[in-house]
Amino acid sequence: MYVKICGLREPAHAALAVELGADAVGVVMSPRSSRHATADEARAVIAAAREARADVDAVLVVNTIAAAEAAELAHELGFDVLQLHGDYTAEDVAAAQAVLPRVWRATSLAQFPELRAGELREERLLLDGAVPGSGATWDLTPLGADAALRARIGAEWLLAGGLDPDNVAHAISLARPGGVDVSSGVERSPGQKDPELISEFIGAARAASAPAEEGGRA
Repeated sequence: MYVKICGLREPAHAALAVELGADAVGVVMSPRSSRHATADEARAVIAAAREARADVDAVLVVNTIAAAEAAELAHELGFDVLQLHGDYTAEDVAAAQAVLPRVWRATSLAQFPELRAGELREERLLLDGAVPGSGATWDLTPLGADAALRARIGAEWLLAGGLDPDNVAHAISLARPGGVDVSSGVERSPGQKDPELISEFIGAARAASAPAEEGGRA
């Protein structure tokens, strides 16, 4: 189970997340967001995460910056991945990948019910609620009930939207994602991460996926 902790601004929180087993740390650069990070904050988060584990994925999350410009910024700051939220096109993804090859797409089944993983040639798909990035929960039942839908979106997608330490295990059992992404669900207030909640979330996500992983290796 791939785990991404997003919306980080404090180096100590990034280091803790990685030490506890997070596979990716996300930094939001969007002036309208309470989680907006400056360039200096982004660099500090990346440095702390990589000091904890060199192979962690550092992800820049944007929703208002032009794709190519965002990719240049991600490359300059040292990110591994650019995550695009919003109405970005295949041409936008291609323009970004010309600068930074690893581009993820965050979107919603509510907006694009027929979406397919990789249709814009993104590396990874992140499925969120009706308003991606809002932190609102959404109905995951169709993902669990519709095998054709799961096949269409692939196996490596990430689940986001209203996840927290108390519901992530149930969400994993329903939707069967390849990974999970959390931001507001590990905060004590908007934009303020809580180390205890980060620890609880990662532990719950790992515990929920462990039986299936062990069974698959048997």
